[in-house]
Amino acid sequence: MHASRRALARWQFEMTWSLFTYHLERLEPGDFRWQPAGADPIWTVRPDGTGRWIADWPEGGTEPDPVPLPTIGWLSWHIDWWWSVALDHVHGRPPRDRTDITWPGDGPAAVARLHAHHDAWLAYLDGLTEEDLDATAPYPWPHDPEHTVAHLLAWLNAELMKNAAEIGQLRMLRAVSPA
Repeated sequence: MHASRRALARWQFEMTWSLFTYHLERLEPGDFRWQPAGADPIWTVRPDGTGRWIADWPEGGTEPDPVPLPTIGWLSWHIDWWWSVALDHVHGRPPRDRTDITWPGDGPAAVARLHAHHDAWLAYLDGLTEEDLDATAPYPWPHDPEHTVAHLLAWLNAELMKNAAEIGQLRMLRAVSPA
């Protein structure tokens, strides 16, 4: 049986999401800002003194080498950021700046945001036609006609899978680490 490209992208997204929820459902509040002993440098989320939680980010936007080890809180913010911007683009809204996306301050609220993005993304996927997949993607490759909406869907699935694996690995590492 032949599956449409849209159906295949949706199936891949739902498979990725189901693997991700395995870890999301098992996260505890202390998991989000936990840092492995001796890990340095670390990227995390921090209160900025005004009640906003901001994510660590490299000066000048250039990723350092080595890349800092992210906390689960930072990774949940990172997913929130790129998924928010992807949704802004596909819905024709002005994309928010990275600094406009703040961490909500606790794990359950961060997980709730990710679930909201999941629902919004499914609604977007379900509204696509096969022809829509051939349109130029507005994100994450601005003004590159070689990348289509189909590429965007594949990129989002890959990015989500990568971040889900990182969160899962940190969650399991914390579970077996001495208190």
